Amino acid sequence: MAPWLLALVSVFLIGLVSLAGVVTLSLGHARLERVLFLLVSFAVGAMLGGALLHLLPAAYERLGSGPRTGGLALAGVLGFFVLEKFLHWRHQHGMPAEIVGEAERAGHSHTPEAGAPFATLNLAGSVAHNLIDGAIVASAYLASVQAGLVTTLAVLLHEIPQEIGNFGVLVYGGHTPRRALLFNFLAGLAGLVGAGVALLLGQRIEGFADALLPLTAGAFLYVAGSDLIPELNRRHSYPATKAIGQLVMMALGVGVMLIPFLIEGH
Repeated sequence: MAPWLLALVSVFLIGLVSLAGVVTLSLGHARLERVLFLLVSFAVGAMLGGALLHLLPAAYERLGSGPRTGGLALAGVLGFFVLEKFLHWRHQHGMPAEIVGEAERAGHSHTPEAGAPFATLNLAGSVAHNLIDGAIVASAYLASVQAGLVTTLAVLLHEIPQEIGNFGVLVYGGHTPRRALLFNFLAGLAGLVGAGVALLLGQRIEGFADALLPLTAGAFLYVAGSDLIPELNRRHSYPATKAIGQLVMMALGVGVMLIPFLIEGH
């Protein structure tokens, strides 16, 4: 299968994760929190493993061992910091109790007016986020199929808890569950636009896909280190059994990223 087709299929599958928010309608807050902290821990391991075991080594192989490769990785870290600050991205990797409560009581008279500013801002940030995710996945496929699959898996695992949170924010902002699900899905499909732009640029600009490898690695390191791990430490560190569960799930996430090496016999 052609890399461009694999990229579009992968980005579409990631977009389908936006429908995961519907689980908030059937799960209580306590059960949802238990599931989310495990998903987030697994995503941390997958993102760190993808960045350090696959993307950065591939970047050094293609771009050389000079400062350019490390500089691009740093640019990925700093770039995502700037985007998160100025686009007000809301990486909702868990759902606050009040949001879960509103999702469970959809249609309750105390919900804010539909289209509340924070819900609109969250949706705009989600569109921007998915545009860049789509470009990252497509560019990874242009570099190699293995890099594309690794990037797809890492993004996919990261998206599940985030999309659940985005859905909750929209419902809390006054949208009906059905409308929130539709808006979240449309925002998820924005990744196809980002993928299409990246595929076009990759065919016209020499070295475009190679440069995206360390940038993607930097983005993964930023998201895992700045957003996900602090969230786990803040809300899910105690009791000790939770910390052990986090470590186990992180190890499993890293283990998934080792599978391609085992298949290749490395």
